[in-house]
Amino acid sequence: MNLYVIDDHPLMREAVVMLLRRLRPGSNVIELDRLGGIESAVRQHGTPDLICLDLKLPDTTGTSGIHEIKKRYGDAPLAVLSASPAADAEESCIDAGADIYIEKSSGAQEIGSALRALLNADGGFEELSPSDNKLSKRQKQLIVMLDRGLSNRDIADELGISEHTVKVHLWRLFRRLGVKSRTQTIHYARTHGMLTS
Repeated sequence: MNLYVIDDHPLMREAVVMLLRRLRPGSNVIELDRLGGIESAVRQHGTPDLICLDLKLPDTTGTSGIHEIKKRYGDAPLAVLSASPAADAEESCIDAGADIYIEKSSGAQEIGSALRALLNADGGFEELSPSDNKLSKRQKQLIVMLDRGLSNRDIADELGISEHTVKVHLWRLFRRLGVKSRTQTIHYARTHGMLTS
């Protein structure tokens, strides 16, 4: 498993690398301090199974790094770590293609659980073809909650899980259904008879 950590702050990069090594012992963790080095790193180490990207790098502006990675390695789960509060940047990062947005101020435990959820989310997931809509009990729960108009925080409170985990569950659900938003999910669920109301 190739896990890429791209962050120009040595201390932060080291912390994320340590977390990943703890979550996935024996994985190949590749460290980069800018986005520009990723192509040669991928040639050397192989395709990414997960990318942790610092939002603000010397060679990126705004969400350009996210666009760049999604264009080249669209299948790899992408976690964006940023010093900016989620309220300021999360939406634009998710819109640009990031799978999860993690505030650097979250602390090791929360960052670890978000990355764990993302790593576990992908396991065995692609085995189902898009036409096979056998959703997990949790995914069916989420559709009902989305239909009720609940926010991520409300869902997290109701299910007793973290908001990061809710985001990962939603990401999996969107990928399973081939949709990109909550609205599309509800529309899909209604047109395919998943919601009885």
